Amino acid sequence: MTKIAIVGAAGRMGKTLIEAVQADEQSQLTAGTVLPDSSLVGVDAGEVAGVGKNEVALVSSLDDAADFDVLIDFTTTDATMSHLDWCVANNKSIVIGTTGFSDEQKQRIQTAGETVSVVFAPNMSVGVNLCFKLLDMAARVLGDTVDIEVIEAHHRHKIDAPSGTALGMGEVLAKALDRDLKECAVYGREGVTGERDRKTIGFETIRAGDIVGEHTVMFADIGERIEITHKASSRMTFAKGAIRAANWLTGKPAKVYSMQDVLDLN
Repeated sequence: MTKIAIVGAAGRMGKTLIEAVQADEQSQLTAGTVLPDSSLVGVDAGEVAGVGKNEVALVSSLDDAADFDVLIDFTTTDATMSHLDWCVANNKSIVIGTTGFSDEQKQRIQTAGETVSVVFAPNMSVGVNLCFKLLDMAARVLGDTVDIEVIEAHHRHKIDAPSGTALGMGEVLAKALDRDLKECAVYGREGVTGERDRKTIGFETIRAGDIVGEHTVMFADIGERIEITHKASSRMTFAKGAIRAANWLTGKPAKVYSMQDVLDLN
């Protein structure tokens, strides 16, 4: 039984994670944190998530948390860095679902992987990670014969753009095509842009309403196009993937793993 701690337990994703742990037979919620000034400190985590009392009182710091095996973090980049440092200092594994990290922060995650086991992925959905595999295959087959566009849509509250998943898709495509995403990515278009360069990878971002997450990669040639699409209708798909990653990570040696590792897709 994997003992799991959830930071940001009272947030939208935190509540979904609590629900997912509650339904999972291989894991158990032993700790959950909220902000120090939250009125929910001391309140039962299950009741906050709407899944019934589970005898886990929310705390304001990981220092006050009960023992756990794996921390799951879907918070903010700065908060995740702080939680990562805590895990390194206390020899705890961590699953990171936060997106929007800088290159320097990504390097800090890689460094932490020398001390503790980490699953770090732009998207925890099993379906999205299967799409990563399909995108790699499609890009290698189609090569430079097509124009590639990545189109993504999320809810109005999402704070980073393009999404971490869209950028992850771009990285998969660029690697398969032997390109550098930093050099070939085009983010949105406006005005007189001139003819499209076939060796670029385009990104378009939509932020609206309560869209959970939609991603489409278009491989467009003259006369035909292929589209690989993933649509999430519930945050539960990400939560289930994170719980699966946490269960898989237990007992693994120190390293930074991806969901491709978790799903044996490498």
